[in-house]
Amino acid sequence: MKPIAIIATITADPGAEAAVRDALMTAVPLVRQEPGCERYELLADIANERSYVMVERWHSESDLEAHTKSPAFTQLASALAGIAKLSISRLTPMA
Repeated sequence: MKPIAIIATITADPGAEAAVRDALMTAVPLVRQEPGCERYELLADIANERSYVMVERWHSESDLEAHTKSPAFTQLASALAGIAKLSISRLTPMA
């Protein structure tokens, strides 16, 4: 099995900063308990108070797939719908 890394950039719509932050902060401890989650780190952009970056590492593609069906993920996706933009990069660790 090959690990997979995800870099997700989440940008809150104007006026939705608190709701986006709260939704992300709620998800972090739940996702960290999921099988195959090796890293799930939320970072705030110093230059843009509406932007966050989630750095993820999953043991395998199947663990990542299971995550996308988990209650924590589906609740987060629902909470962010219509109030944030999301950009996702899927990466393979090289070293």
